[in-house]
Amino acid sequence: MRLILRNIFFIIVLLLSFHSCSAVSPTRFPEVGYPTLSDTIPSRIIERICYTVSYNNSTFMPNWVMWQLKGEQVMKRKEGVWNEYHEDPEIEEGCRALLSDYASSGYDRGHMCPGGDCNWNDQGRDETFLLSNMCPQNPVLNRGDWKEIEIACRRWAKEHGSIYIVCGPIFLKSQVHQRIGTNQIPVPEAFFKVILCIDDNEPMGIGFICRNTDGNRKKDFYVNSIRQVERITGYKFFPNLADSIKNRVYDMSDITQWDLPSHPR
Repeated sequence: MRLILRNIFFIIVLLLSFHSCSAVSPTRFPEVGYPTLSDTIPSRIIERICYTVSYNNSTFMPNWVMWQLKGEQVMKRKEGVWNEYHEDPEIEEGCRALLSDYASSGYDRGHMCPGGDCNWNDQGRDETFLLSNMCPQNPVLNRGDWKEIEIACRRWAKEHGSIYIVCGPIFLKSQVHQRIGTNQIPVPEAFFKVILCIDDNEPMGIGFICRNTDGNRKKDFYVNSIRQVERITGYKFFPNLADSIKNRVYDMSDITQWDLPSHPR
């Protein structure tokens, strides 16, 4: 009997461990769903006021960060600059990045969900400065092309009503990753961002892949379709989205469609 109870105990522990590292909690976006990953990728789902993060205890950074950006929220943005970066107290020591990891590393603490998308809510904005929402990012990319894509997303949310955004790091399996800090945090070789609009009469989708370098190019240089980004990352975005909409938007890669006037609702 004692052996049986011990085996039951270990099974429960394993199930709880699997849930905390791999399983996806009930989504806050039931109409589209959270991205799905391979079971071999550690994933802890943490829901914040403004965004949701799939946190990876091995890389000390997100697998992905997802949020819905509404035009009305963009209109409520507060002016100002905030740069109070914080270690994430919700993640235990030994599994979270430290401020010292980024110090003198030559890399920015690159936001995945930008503070500018969340500063309609003070706590939501502050949560974007947690290191669990950060990746080591080339300063020129972070302050240049990546920022320009973020600004474009806010414009698109205003023009089209609401958009879903998912972004995160890309690690190339063929590369020996550069590492920073005491925790030896790996530096991503690239970043992805996918954007979906289903709030308009004409659903749209688009993706971006940005190498983690100091390039300075037009946004259309980075454009991919959502399907192409799925192939590169191995993730499945928006799993709950109706097939009829997926078939219309997953192969779109024309950025000019996003800057057209909104369709009448």
